[in-house]
Amino acid sequence: MPRTHATVEAAVRVLELFDADRTEWTLSELARHLNQPTSTVHEQLLTLTASGLLVKVGRGRYRLGWRLLKLSSALYGSLPWYAPAHDTMERLARGTHLLAFLCVLHGDQVLCVARSVQGRDGPPVAGELDFELPAHATASGKLLLALAGRPLPQPSQTFTDFTLGTFATWDAETRSIRKQNHALSRDEWALGTSGLAVPLRGEGGAVLAALGLSLPTARMHTAETLLRTLKNAAAEVGWTLGHRETGAGGQG
Repeated sequence: MPRTHATVEAAVRVLELFDADRTEWTLSELARHLNQPTSTVHEQLLTLTASGLLVKVGRGRYRLGWRLLKLSSALYGSLPWYAPAHDTMERLARGTHLLAFLCVLHGDQVLCVARSVQGRDGPPVAGELDFELPAHATASGKLLLALAGRPLPQPSQTFTDFTLGTFATWDAETRSIRKQNHALSRDEWALGTSGLAVPLRGEGGAVLAALGLSLPTARMHTAETLLRTLKNAAAEVGWTLGHRETGAGGQG
């Protein structure tokens, strides 16, 4: 690997360690976690701090820098669907009292780019703080992969007895998803956690993201009502983006 590429990869690995669960790290903690020499990690921290991507705070701790906020603002500003989708997601969270989310497909990865727990009145569910989700074991992941015509990811980790793990079950599931224009997961990532997801479509019917809800499995008896709510919300976003549904499945 060229040195420049390796340097960028190393910097990305450092930045990815900062999340809502762990907002600050020390040099020694990072070195242990990355299994790298302290001198190597220190050099990376100096570069990231000088660029404004990290900032050094009290007692030798580091946290994400403000420059990342500028970059994220530029990213979201380049996505015309993000603002109306985000507003809709937050209304869903308030209206259903569940965790609502937006996910996108990035290569073979399913990334949760936004989530909201406004007004939630139930217990926590699995994956509330995860950025990358298991594509074959979540409603959003199955939906995005199915609509993109992707095969079962390999290797596919088995999380519970309900995780889809064979090509035959995956093919049957994806055919159903494409027909119904929605996806469900039930105890597939973690026992007690289920999910629902529908596509957000733009002009020409292009799939932009998955809009969904994560809920305790005990509340899946309301899935039919929640799916109607999700599909209506997605249709409203699609309308503002130039998508006009032409059939019962809404696939345009």
